[in-house]
This record gives sequence, structure tokens and C-alpha cells, in this order.
Amino acid sequence: KTDLTVLITGESGTSKDLVARAIHSLSDRRNGPFVAVNCPTVPENILESELFGYRKGAFTHAAQNKIGLFQEAHNGTIFLDEIGDISTAIQTKLLRVLQEKVIKPLGDTKSIHVDVRVISSTNRDLPEKIRHGEFRDDLFYRLNVLPIVLPPLRDRPEDIPLLVDHFLEKHCGELKRPRKNVSVELMNLFLRAPWVGNVRELESIVIRGILYAP
Repeated sequence: KTDLTVLITGESGTSKDLVARAIHSLSDRRNGPFVAVNCPTVPENILESELFGYRKGAFTHAAQNKIGLFQEAHNGTIFLDEIGDISTAIQTKLLRVLQEKVIKPLGDTKSIHVDVRVISSTNRDLPEKIRHGEFRDDLFYRLNVLPIVLPPLRDRPEDIPLLVDHFLEKHCGELKRPRKNVSVELMNLFLRAPWVGNVRELESIVIRGILYAP
């Protein structure tokens, strides 16, 4: 129930996005928008205009004004997923947003105030990237006010039966299959598995079991 920035770290597949959504849903901003941005999937030359928007004529094919995702998240939360993969140029602009709570759309001469809480995540070692000059240390300290570290699934086996039950309930319904159960022998295998892909890998295994098991 604060507006402090949160940095969620953990291996790929540990459900960092669900933690971000849980934080938003329990915060005083829960009635506002939750805007998620998967940073690595947006090309670098497009990410800036997606985040901050642009004005008509700012570049070729900019035929009309476009509202950026920070404006869409006004009075809510923006979730910057895998922030460790953004370029240093975008890092500089993002630092200004965190410091001054303003954005400047491409091609605009005026800054726009935004009231947004920032939650970010990464599976990268940001301190290591800072040492190699690949990530700004001042941005890291702005993002890492409230750090949350998600342990890999192999380090929290007590979660596995709960997750398996949840995925069975969810996917049996979605796949229109009768409710399946997991044997004691299979659950023991699940509890000992290394789960390199974490929760995402477990979910995939359960889906296959629902489809193939008699």
C-alpha cells in the first residue's frame, strides 16, 4: 500500500508477472490500470515511442498522435518486465520519469505529468551489468527501492502440490477434460525434479499429462 518502486528478481519462469499483479491488486491503485510491458519483445527503436508516445509528424508514418504506455497507466501501475534488457538510451529517459514524474512524447516540446507506480522485473544480474557498463547504477537504485527475490521452484518444493492442483483445476476446465489427479509416485517425482524452467515448466508438464493420461 505504497507508491514505492519495486524490483522483482528471479530466474525465468518463477512467475514474476503474477507477483507484480498481486502487488497492484492489493495496493491503493487497484482500481486504476495495470499496464504490462515485456521489454525484450519490443524492438529498441519502437520501445521509446511505445513507452512515452509520440506526436503526429514526429517521424515517418507518424500520421497521428499516439498515447504512450506511461500515460495509459496514469493513476495505476506500469510493469516493466525484464527491464535488464533495455538499452542505455531508454534507461536514461526512464530515469527522468522516475525522478520527475514527467514524460515527453517524441516530437513534443512539452512534458506531461504522469502519476504512475513502477514495478519492474529481471532475470539478469543487474549489479554485474552495472560493472560492465551495461546498466545505469542510478537507475538501478531508483528501481530497487523495494526488492523482492523469487526463489526458483526447486528451492520451494512445498509450493509444488499447490501449483499442480491449481493447474489441474484450471486446464482440465479449459481443455474440456475430466478432472485428473496426480499419483503419489508422480508427485514424489515432481518434488525431486530440478525444474530448470520453474513454474512455467511445471505447468507445461501438467498440461501434457491432462491431454495424454487416461
